[in-house]
Amino acid sequence: MQPPADPKAIASQARAHFLQVLLGELPAAVQAVDDGLRLLTEQNASPELAIRRRDSWLDLRRQRGDWERGLSKALERLRSDRGWADSIPSGFSRKVGDFSLVDDDTIDCEILASRLALAIVDRASFEFTDLRSRLSHLERREELSGGDGLRPHVLARVLLDSWREAGLTLDSWRAAQGVLHTELAHLLVRAYHDTNRWLVEQGVMPEIDLRPMIRRAHDSVSAVAQPTLPAALAGAAGGGPQGSSGDEPARWRGPAAAYEETRLMSRLAPSRPPGAGGGAPTACGQLERLIAARLPTFAAQPRQPVSEALQTAMADVEQRLAQQLRELGPAAATAPLLLDGLQSSRQLLKSAAESPIERATIEIVALLFQSILTEDRLPASVRVWFARLQMPVLRVAITEPDFFASPDHPARKLIDRMGACVMGFDAATSGAMGPSIEAEIKRIVQVVEAYPDTGRQVFQTVLGEFEKFLEDYFRHENEGSRVGVSLAQQVEQRETLSIQYMIELRKMLDQVPVQAGVREFLFQVWADVLAMAAVKSGRQGEQTRQMKRAAADLIWSASAKVTREERGEVIRRLPPLLRSLREGMTLAGLPAERQDLQIQRLNNSLAAAFTAKTGALASEQFEELMLRLEALEELLPGGDDVEIDEALVLDLSGHQSAELEVVGEGGSMPSADMVAWARGIQVGQWFKLDYRGRNEPVQLAWQGMRKHLSLFSSPGGRCVLFQQHRLASFLQAGLLVPADDEALTVRATRVALAKLDADPSRLLD
Repeated sequence: MQPPADPKAIASQARAHFLQVLLGELPAAVQAVDDGLRLLTEQNASPELAIRRRDSWLDLRRQRGDWERGLSKALERLRSDRGWADSIPSGFSRKVGDFSLVDDDTIDCEILASRLALAIVDRASFEFTDLRSRLSHLERREELSGGDGLRPHVLARVLLDSWREAGLTLDSWRAAQGVLHTELAHLLVRAYHDTNRWLVEQGVMPEIDLRPMIRRAHDSVSAVAQPTLPAALAGAAGGGPQGSSGDEPARWRGPAAAYEETRLMSRLAPSRPPGAGGGAPTACGQLERLIAARLPTFAAQPRQPVSEALQTAMADVEQRLAQQLRELGPAAATAPLLLDGLQSSRQLLKSAAESPIERATIEIVALLFQSILTEDRLPASVRVWFARLQMPVLRVAITEPDFFASPDHPARKLIDRMGACVMGFDAATSGAMGPSIEAEIKRIVQVVEAYPDTGRQVFQTVLGEFEKFLEDYFRHENEGSRVGVSLAQQVEQRETLSIQYMIELRKMLDQVPVQAGVREFLFQVWADVLAMAAVKSGRQGEQTRQMKRAAADLIWSASAKVTREERGEVIRRLPPLLRSLREGMTLAGLPAERQDLQIQRLNNSLAAAFTAKTGALASEQFEELMLRLEALEELLPGGDDVEIDEALVLDLSGHQSAELEVVGEGGSMPSADMVAWARGIQVGQWFKLDYRGRNEPVQLAWQGMRKHLSLFSSPGGRCVLFQQHRLASFLQAGLLVPADDEALTVRATRVALAKLDADPSRLLD
């Protein structure tokens, strides 16, 4: 179908239709925000947070009419052609060369507006992309202007400014941020979608690049507003491809029980682990394509060393930042101050750059660090050290283009690992971080700065050092995990030895006539007793030797006794043997009732020996058995050579103590993807654990050999131990949820993409 005869008139009508939908849906959206905030005040929260939520809701109730009227007027102003072409509020614009300190309020507004824009892009990216393509086609231009009123970042600033002009505060916005993001993003999704539908009805590009509809399979869920249903469900209800005239995706506002049921259903078979793959390669690939569209030689051209003029400028910036931070101190280096310095250094570096590639690299690295430095959960004491990584990262990015293309670049991985470890220490737990992590991050940054010409090598080196530091930190320095790690290591040592003893005992008794009940006792119980004795007193300790002698006595006593002398000897030895067996089982933590059951079974085996129903044990066999028991440890394989099989070690409940909780229940059979995810998590990562009636942040503090056992510790000192499959079950069930779905640099890449997409010209300016 051919486009309309007057394309520009149709484009103008489409813009008017977009505004009509926005204005028509605005009252419902404002009401939804009000309802969401009211429900938020009913949620359990700390007293401080509950007060902030209630104050925000009361403020909105008082100023709701003013906000709605002001927002309507702001949207109406977009009707003029000038408004569509350049709708960026004055607070965003700045003349080239006009450098001055930006006040904190302006920075806060920009940050909050950027977050809202990202929330809108997250939900409406495909609808907006289609609408942008159709209008660019009608208006005969390559791209919408950076300040076009249809762009998410422009509309986000309009929404935020109208909030403030109505007398509502930024603190109220922050308290209501989750609800506002959900409801306002939905409002714009509806407007974009309905405008696309209207344009298709006019015959404008019914299909765009023959691209099928792609929607997120899982939306993030706020505490109050219910999620948009996945597109698969919407399609089953009759939704068509993007750009068609189908209804908008269905939406829930049902009771909490319905939401919980859906959340539990979604746990049964996740398509892939959240945050466990796909996000980083996708973001890097999108950035690479965006750069290639504007600068085709960016990835293809072999990189030259950094130009001399740029090297000088970078050294000046690095020296100036270090001097400024020494004078102020890390605590005074706030995000607004660092951002202002970032903006100044960006212009200085760009003016010194000698090629478009250098200028583009400077812009992208600056955008990445702008996002990183505005991360709320980054502790103030380490934010400054992340800021000082900008110049070393810029050097490596200029000479190694795969920094942007590969999420596995060591510079990226270093930032991600350090960020993942420190961002869990929020305001409530900031004291738990301790000085040693900050000192290590400081040391790492200083090492990177000291070797500016080594490229990725220095990043790879300090990344390995940071991994080793974390192991030592949780094992020896962190008070919340130190005891738990020690106990977990003992558990692993005991379980490994228990399996080794069991394997060797089976080999040893393979050709020895031993009654079946005694065999089972030795393999299932006494192997663990030997392991526990070896852990406590050493493999050659006196207690371990006593437990070996008890095993030998039991084997001899349970063999056939055909003479009166042999039977008399068994009776004589029986009381001390039973005493030794009970001592061993007590050492291994068996409760009294289980000990009684085991003794009863052994009595039956010994009775069978008296009736000669078992095979006789020759004296030569017994002497050889004794020698092999004495030298048993020499036969044991190294710990790294032992695979701890779930079928062999099913119950670790005997290790339960006040200092260590062992997870023995919860979750279901995990999929292979979930097991792989469990094996892939790294020490230092933060999660939310829902276990035994408590939902709290925990950090992976220790992993055993082959990652069979994993220990998580909370800032309050709670230590929880998982076996690998149980850990995968908790991940699959959503009982253990990662604090971050994406790494720090991946989120920063998405922010950079949104800003470059909104204003592509900044890449080469």
